[in-house]
Amino acid sequence: MITAVDHVLLAAPPGAEDRLREYYVGVLGMAEIQKPPALAVRGGCWFAAGDVLLHLGVEAGFRPPRKAHPGLRVRGIDAFAARLAARGAVVIWNEDLPGYRRFYSEDPVGNRLEFLEPGRPG
Repeated sequence: MITAVDHVLLAAPPGAEDRLREYYVGVLGMAEIQKPPALAVRGGCWFAAGDVLLHLGVEAGFRPPRKAHPGLRVRGIDAFAARLAARGAVVIWNEDLPGYRRFYSEDPVGNRLEFLEPGRPG
């Protein structure tokens, strides 16, 4: 039986690790976690915040997906959105999901990210 999502893997172009670290650690406030040595040779990097694990893997010919994305729950969504915007990230609010406040953004290589918090829109 499935009990939880262990991690989400997003792709990135070769050589993007430093930009990803700046964003996922410096902007989102996640911690980088070490990849096992057998996987580290492939490139990419892994990040964690609470129970959330994001793996960024290198993909030759990378093109960011237009629609696919992880939905990441946050606390204090207004302050979080302001933090991202102050660091140059695009914040696009969306009120289409009843019972949630949410916005979309992108990481430095174009991966779409959704941030949401239960609550009333607006």
